[in-house]
Amino acid sequence: MAERENRRERREDRREREETPEFADRLVAINRVSKTVKGGKRFGFAALVVVGDQRGRVGFGKGKAKEVPEAIRKATEQAKRQMIRVALRDGRTLHHDIEGRHGAGKVVMRTAVAGTGIIAGGPMRAVFEMLGIQDVVAKSLGSQNPYNMVRATIDGLKQESSPRSVAQRRGKKVADILKKPEAEVVEA
Repeated sequence: MAERENRRERREDRREREETPEFADRLVAINRVSKTVKGGKRFGFAALVVVGDQRGRVGFGKGKAKEVPEAIRKATEQAKRQMIRVALRDGRTLHHDIEGRHGAGKVVMRTAVAGTGIIAGGPMRAVFEMLGIQDVVAKSLGSQNPYNMVRATIDGLKQESSPRSVAQRRGKKVADILKKPEAEVVEA
């Protein structure tokens, strides 16, 4: 009898975990496309979605379908499959300035002090919000196409390295990496 109740409680717990979404998603762009056929035009929709856990993981996806909800669902599934992890400083900003490129899209992302907020254009802002960054200054210097801007932003974020990963790669301690170089004393 007690075992049956435990099984029921576990099943309810599992159902609650499935209902609470661990990922937030943001629709960046939706595009209506048409195909001209013998009887007229057939319309379809393309969606660009950014998904993240707002704690350092983010991904983007594209979906195409005859209906908008189906296109968004496909894009969200693709975004969840291709997520990347980005190391954040103090859980709020980047470790260093980054440049990202994709095609004609070029973006520059800079670290910012606490309280700055997200200063970035639409598609880049969506990526930063889903990633969980709170303070960043960013500028798009190339293509204004949302697809290229998102891809360039993700490209730049992939290049970011934390002091811990640099120290591990070099076989040093984090304190050695972060230590500021002392000014050399010149003797007269």
